[in-house]
Amino acid sequence: MSKSTFASAVGIVGNALLFVIKIIVGVLFNSIALISDAFNSFTDILASTVVYISIRVARKSADETHPFGHHRAEPIASLVVAIFAGIVGFEIIRASAFRLIAGGEFIKGILPMLILIITIVIKLLLYIYTMSVWRKAKSTALYAQAIDHRNDILVSGSALLGVVGAYLGYPYLDSVAGLVIGIWIIGAGFRIAKDNMKYLMGATAPKEITDKITKKAMTVKEVKRINEIRAHYVGTLLQIEIHISVDRNLTIYRAHTIGKKCQKMIEAMPEVDYCFVHIDPIIKARPH
Repeated sequence: MSKSTFASAVGIVGNALLFVIKIIVGVLFNSIALISDAFNSFTDILASTVVYISIRVARKSADETHPFGHHRAEPIASLVVAIFAGIVGFEIIRASAFRLIAGGEFIKGILPMLILIITIVIKLLLYIYTMSVWRKAKSTALYAQAIDHRNDILVSGSALLGVVGAYLGYPYLDSVAGLVIGIWIIGAGFRIAKDNMKYLMGATAPKEITDKITKKAMTVKEVKRINEIRAHYVGTLLQIEIHISVDRNLTIYRAHTIGKKCQKMIEAMPEVDYCFVHIDPIIKARPH
């Protein structure tokens, strides 16, 4: 098991444990904020499971049915995470608004506060660990999971404020916290979806990456200039088409060797999956 899949598996176990604890305590104390946070954890279980599966699929090599690999699996998983977030966020807002209008008795107790404090600590540890793995793996699905852990810290913090407020004699704050949590979850889902749509829509590469590609190609001595670069995402990685100019008097073999050298250098970049090098003849040499 890779570090990425292990990190996603840890997320599944951690979220499942938190969901069970929070839903039980939330029902016992009739806390809409804690119950809302519990359903947020339930969403995280589904999301973590999707991330786990997507990372395993994305690691598969190219085959006859997927000649360019399975890299789209991770942004698809991130989009599923965003959809889950939107659905749960809407349901939490609906339940909190009903509770705020209709009212309801909050049963005072220290336990809901302790559970939320423990949740914040666990989520902080999961966030730190998942981000440390992401910095090495650069998995978009794992990054979405890490951001989800970070968001959960803020969500549980809002729930804690609501529970503390209700404990101090302001029960409406419990419902208000539920509304805040619901809105936050929807917003987080929207941001995740927006960030991953470019991978699914074949968006062009950022300018800083194309500039880096240009510099790498120009380090090859025989390359006189770069005529054109096309770079677009296929999943989380880039496919590159680059047109280089070389002396027209070179032999076909030499020009081919130069093209292969450029290709290997560009494909060694972590952002790149495949590079196609087109060779153009030129008479004028590169200025020094």
